[in-house]
Amino acid sequence: MARIFAVANQKGGVGKTTTTVNLCAALAAQGQRVLLVDLDPQGNATMGSGVDKRSVPSTVYQVLIGDQSVVQARVRSEAGGYDVLASNRELAGAEIELVDLDNREKRLKNALAEVDAEYDFVLIDCPPSLSMLTLNGLCGAHGVIIPMQCEYYALEGLADLVNTIKQVHAKLNRDLKIIGLLRVMFDTRSTLSQQVSAQLEQRFGDKVFRAIIPRNVRLAEAPSHGVPGVVFDKGAKGSQAYMAFAAEMIERVRIL
Repeated sequence: MARIFAVANQKGGVGKTTTTVNLCAALAAQGQRVLLVDLDPQGNATMGSGVDKRSVPSTVYQVLIGDQSVVQARVRSEAGGYDVLASNRELAGAEIELVDLDNREKRLKNALAEVDAEYDFVLIDCPPSLSMLTLNGLCGAHGVIIPMQCEYYALEGLADLVNTIKQVHAKLNRDLKIIGLLRVMFDTRSTLSQQVSAQLEQRFGDKVFRAIIPRNVRLAEAPSHGVPGVVFDKGAKGSQAYMAFAAEMIERVRIL
């Protein structure tokens, strides 16, 4: 059975897409069968996986509105070694079309059920807003991975996200829970980063992943080459951190 995780944070620019792409590639490198679902109309996770969003024949949009199955729409990321349910600007129109469809919040969940036996992990890159697309991601997931920077405003946004997850859990998806908080773009020289990190550990305990992703230029450069950072430069500190994170995820899934 596939373990399905939404990578979510209502705050933009916190490394959701970087985390989704690199975790997929790192899991694949460790022998896992992985599907990336790009639910952001910007399609950055698609491009970062080496898939051209402008010429891809089918996207998650066709899956959500029921025109195609996941099997028909998925493509292969040769660079990352995993499958991709791609996205492009066409997906923005799904917000309006989903309103009139039955089980609108669970369209993705129902579609993914058909490929449940084919994957070990399904990772959903959610857009930075509480939209119908994000709701589909949260309703289809077993848990949420929250990437966040260790800065003051991130703590405020985290409270809002936790409340959203609680509401979805209560009303739409009883299986949903927070799998863990991932500290990203971490600056070891910053006193504030250290303080916020300590606060997270104190408040959330073992919900905070041991792995910490440092600020890393090589991770930032990788998308322009159309490959995940862990493939672009395996020796970079950021790449090694994501490989450690993938190992931690595999370990954590075994005890869920």
